Amino acid sequence: MTRLSSDNGVTTVNPATGEDLAAYPFQTDQEVTELLDRAERGFLAWRATPLAERLDRLRRFGAQLRARKEELARLAVMEMGKTITSARAEVEKCASVIDWYGINAPALLRDRPMETPQGKAHLSYDPTGTVLAVMPWNFPYWQIIRAAAPILTGGNGFIVKPAENTIGCGLLLNEIASEAGLDDVFISANLAREQTARLIAAPAITGVTVTGSVRVGRILAGKAGENGKKTVLELGGSDPFIVLADADIDKAVDAAVTARFANCGQVCIAAKRIILEAPIAEAFTEKFLGKVRALRLEDPMNESSFIGPMARSDLRDGLHNQVQKSIAEGARLVVGGEPVDRPGAWYEPTVLLDVTPEMTAFREELFGPVACLITARDVDHAIALANDSEYGLGASLWTNDRTLANVLSRKIESGGVFINRITASDPALPIGGVKASGYGRELTELGLYEFMNIKTVWAS
Repeated sequence: MTRLSSDNGVTTVNPATGEDLAAYPFQTDQEVTELLDRAERGFLAWRATPLAERLDRLRRFGAQLRARKEELARLAVMEMGKTITSARAEVEKCASVIDWYGINAPALLRDRPMETPQGKAHLSYDPTGTVLAVMPWNFPYWQIIRAAAPILTGGNGFIVKPAENTIGCGLLLNEIASEAGLDDVFISANLAREQTARLIAAPAITGVTVTGSVRVGRILAGKAGENGKKTVLELGGSDPFIVLADADIDKAVDAAVTARFANCGQVCIAAKRIILEAPIAEAFTEKFLGKVRALRLEDPMNESSFIGPMARSDLRDGLHNQVQKSIAEGARLVVGGEPVDRPGAWYEPTVLLDVTPEMTAFREELFGPVACLITARDVDHAIALANDSEYGLGASLWTNDRTLANVLSRKIESGGVFINRITASDPALPIGGVKASGYGRELTELGLYEFMNIKTVWAS
């Protein structure tokens, strides 16, 4: 959690206890000017650095992340309420994406020969400048490193504005990057909103990548567009978890609990709308409710903890309002549905049944531990319900008919479809959305090329 402090900055708050952690002033305007000058100098030196040396420094960065895993993990728990086991896994995942680019970048950035009837040509991949990243709090390390690894690998600079309630995590990454030799090309800054707009307009910034809400993403993309800057947007989702009548119900139930409640439900690609084909809806619901009722809220520092608090009390209150509106609209509350009466930002694991498309729980993204179960008449109705959303980030489809699964995956409107598995991200696979969930891709060669100048060189 955060709150504005009297010195024009933020004070981070432990969402498990409600206790203040640390105060962080915003950058001064002079510091922003110096930051831009530093970034420009850093980029010019970085792009001239041979790829092998760039990758060596990035590997040192990854090694330091692993070496300081426990420190990083404990800070993430304190700042956003993530469980200690998931925080450690997040740090390891950050190192793994650096590993992936270290192995694959030499081939991906090599000149690519082309042939035309008029002569030989090739494509070269050149860095464009410094990219500004505006990142969220739900994965305070992974979201930043997922963006930074390909941007830095390609020879670009990187400035990140971490979320205010996890600013300590962002600044700790900055410290570790500096120790690895990335001090002038990996820069974390505690920016006020008007300073973020100033950076977007600055000539030194050549691109903007945003992960966050649709509202904020569109505002920042608009500012970038006014200044002719390329953007990549990942703006959340309301991912469907579709269970067809022939699916393995036990496996689907176990996966649905994890897909909905991991990270306290605060995941862009979480299973937010569980769509059940009618013949198995009752059996799935009974088993699912039993699993959810067995969930326990625990201190996120406990090794056994699966669900901790939400990240901020205002987010908890907003989620509760969505639940109350959905109940008033006809949804049936069967588990949870209330804030927990203790310090911090705790909310009960919650299940809503009889959810229909006109309800708040269906139409809006519920970013917290609330599952919505929806019954579909048949396969076609299930796909129609899945696509009846402004979002299109990911989808999970459960069926034992692989031929049907492949056909349906083409019909689902999303950036990714996961068959008989939960939605996830992996360094070896691109991630991104369609519709209001954004555009562009991160990870793999697609993420590497997003902010590169793919240059055609054509010789007679």
